[in-house]
Amino acid sequence: MSPAHSGGKRRSPDIEQFRVRHDRKVDLAGWPTRVRNFYRNEADAVRQLADHVARTIELQELLYAADRQALLLVFQALDAAGKDGAISHVMSGVNPQGCQVWSFKQPSTEELEHDFLWRTTLRLPQRGRIGIFNRSHYEEVLVVRVHPEYLAAQRLPAEPQPGSKQFWKQRLHSIREYETHLVRNGTVIVKFFLHVSRAEQRERFLERIDHPDKNWKFSVGDVAERQHWDEYRHAYEQALPATSTHEAPWYVVPADDKKNARLIISAVINRTLESLGLEYPKMDKRRLAVLKAARRLLRD
Repeated sequence: MSPAHSGGKRRSPDIEQFRVRHDRKVDLAGWPTRVRNFYRNEADAVRQLADHVARTIELQELLYAADRQALLLVFQALDAAGKDGAISHVMSGVNPQGCQVWSFKQPSTEELEHDFLWRTTLRLPQRGRIGIFNRSHYEEVLVVRVHPEYLAAQRLPAEPQPGSKQFWKQRLHSIREYETHLVRNGTVIVKFFLHVSRAEQRERFLERIDHPDKNWKFSVGDVAERQHWDEYRHAYEQALPATSTHEAPWYVVPADDKKNARLIISAVINRTLESLGLEYPKMDKRRLAVLKAARRLLRD
């Protein structure tokens, strides 16, 4: 947690330092919420993000054209960590035909009639598309763990006892196996936890209260949830290492500085897309003959 970088050569995010290793203990109290800046000044941050977004647009077009894989981006965080702003800035300019954003709040009556993975499964991206989950199936091992009374509405089997240690272990196992299945079938998964400090969250809440144009963002319920800070931290510390795999990794993104967080997220997205070796579809002889025939018709 060094002071802001004020000059010299631009630093590119070393994204591996933010990746959670499977089954390795995560201590969020010791995980930084602020790191040395990856930009020299505000103008440089804007330029870098624009470069990242331009690359994302190129890669998204390749993903769409290849039409063999999908990319699912999962965003989780405590309130006021900057999920909405990160999604908006990092995905700005991406073709809306190839990108969909879904937000998951309190389950509906219909959703409660199904297993806990059902409602997010319905919103998975098609091949060639990028899907973004603003909150996700992880709510079922986070907010539901902090508020076990929500389990009563799910009318679950008696064994294992809902809310027991075995129960949460099985839910995390189900998520891990579910994501592995998706990856095997062409859905690439990357998950981001935007890690904000309690002090920074307080300042952002106060800003929402003090600025009329941000009043609409504030909910009294957010303050109530803040009282469960330690419980949420514990829930994340259980979920992150249990479900961060080589196929579907978690990245804990220091989120006290929004500009830094956005650069890190966009770097991870681009690195992930680049790793797929995407190419435009190659034309076979029959298709090339069709294109030549079309050219002749257009010249007549």
